[in-house]
Amino acid sequence: MEEPAPHQVPPDAGPRLERLKTRPGFLAAAKGRACARGAVLLQVRDRADGDARIRVGFTATRRIGGAVVRNRAKRRLREAARLLVPDLGRPGCDYVLIARGGTPTRPWPRLLDDVKTALISLATEGDRPARAPDRAPSSTD
Repeated sequence: MEEPAPHQVPPDAGPRLERLKTRPGFLAAAKGRACARGAVLLQVRDRADGDARIRVGFTATRRIGGAVVRNRAKRRLREAARLLVPDLGRPGCDYVLIARGGTPTRPWPRLLDDVKTALISLATEGDRPARAPDRAPSSTD
């Protein structure tokens, strides 16, 4: 029996991760639930389309630094997602990991803990609404 190449995932390795790459996918995830923990902001949206794949996207704004710093932050988030999302992510969901100011320099175990606690927090929220509905001012005020 052949062993898979180091970059390949065995077929029975759990839910398949795919990259979220398009703007509409990122915008849809932004309308879902969000959780900020330490050096990472995690957004999640249940696609409810019957597809069990987990899609993951990454972003880092210019606020955290130049291109080199942003790329380092995204590399670290990609590795954290590769390690944690297959076990803690929900099939059929889109996740977006957003780098915050401390992402590029945070000690690796603490960054992993940030991502892990955000994933657990969002998983335990279940199907609560993403945000409270906007209330119109009442006419009795």
